[in-house]
Amino acid sequence: MDLKEKRQRIRLALRAGYVLLLFAALSSCKSAKLLTDKTFDENLPARTVIRNHYRNQVDFRTLTGKLRIAYSDGESSQTVGVSLRMEKDKAIWLSAPLGVVKAMITPGRVSFYNKLENSYFDGSFEYLSKLLGTELDFKKVQNLLLGEALYDLREEKYEVSVNSSTYELKPVRTLDLFKTFFTVNPGNFRLASQQISQPLQKRLLEIRYKDYQEKSKKIVPNNVGILAIDNDQRNVIDIEYRNIEFNTKVSFPYKIPSGYEKIVLN
Repeated sequence: MDLKEKRQRIRLALRAGYVLLLFAALSSCKSAKLLTDKTFDENLPARTVIRNHYRNQVDFRTLTGKLRIAYSDGESSQTVGVSLRMEKDKAIWLSAPLGVVKAMITPGRVSFYNKLENSYFDGSFEYLSKLLGTELDFKKVQNLLLGEALYDLREEKYEVSVNSSTYELKPVRTLDLFKTFFTVNPGNFRLASQQISQPLQKRLLEIRYKDYQEKSKKIVPNNVGILAIDNDQRNVIDIEYRNIEFNTKVSFPYKIPSGYEKIVLN
């Protein structure tokens, strides 16, 4: 195998593995109730909007379900269905059909293996952070997928304004190197969108929560769109959430097969 072919195989393996890792959160039954409440008080201060956002966080111990993920990087695209199991704040496990690709993510580890390529990755959040153009850890990935703010809104002062349908939160203290922007739905106070940009590095991460639904008295996303731009690289991900169960007993069978080639990031 020449160097060019080997690099291509590594790229394909990374794409398959990290598409799974990106979206290890939750899914929802199609019969779940869609939430469309747009009524809101235009006079709420920013601190009240933020407080209500955290009061309405989804609370669970475990979840299981399925995701339908469409991914495009401008050169190629793919759609995959995956099964997932999750223990909040501790572990996320995903498996493509027939276990062709499996992934496991914990607060200290990102790992996947690809049976088609006989390869595996086992390491840090470095590649995942590069793919989305902002530094990530387990908590941030979990929040992203649950419709919660990547950064703790209670640690900064924000000013609030309103548009026709959402509250808009901007930091009082603006930075040239790092900018954040959040919009919050009225009624359920879940995020409508969140945006993180690094203008000088030409990086942008934008997550839009197209709608929410109520499942087992818990408010969860229904569809999520993610846009990640890093200079000329553009990654687009759409997630459809399906078939969720909360607080069932789960296990995380994961073992990298022997003899597989380790993927080393440059």
